[in-house]
Amino acid sequence: MRYRLRLLVLAFCLLPGWGTASLPAAPNTDDPVLEARLNHLAEDLRCVVCQNESLAESRVSLALDLREEIREMMRAGMSDDAVVESLVARYGDFVLYRPPVKPLTYVLWGGPLAFLLIGIALALATLHRRRTLRPQADVSPEALREAARLLRSDHSSHPGSPIASGRASRLSHQEER
Repeated sequence: MRYRLRLLVLAFCLLPGWGTASLPAAPNTDDPVLEARLNHLAEDLRCVVCQNESLAESRVSLALDLREEIREMMRAGMSDDAVVESLVARYGDFVLYRPPVKPLTYVLWGGPLAFLLIGIALALATLHRRRTLRPQADVSPEALREAARLLRSDHSSHPGSPIASGRASRLSHQEER
């Protein structure tokens, strides 16, 4: 019974989102040519609030207002380029999904290439370093026996403190020499 009640509450919580999430944007003008032009232009413009959505996809109030303003500019006879220039003048190149290549945007356009080249250089340097490493000399059986003896003596003399036992062992080993 509790499971069904929880399921029913969950369904009621999710219901309001179903109707609004799937509705396409209704055209706000009687001129389908103007609306197609607006949609085409709005696809290339970034919503200044959402930042990851185009102006055509965004449903925030500022985006709705901007689309209405663009619609009014188009009705007044402005070309697409003039509309874009007015938005860039107000919001900067950020409003464009494809900002122009100019000194202010060199880092934006060249950044991915620079990171790729840095990554390749680091990978090549690492590979070169691995190839030039000299193999370590094999450890003699006598050295292995001595290390095992030291480890056993350290563990038996100071079982609770591996660090202290290591120091004590080194000191005793140096005294023996």
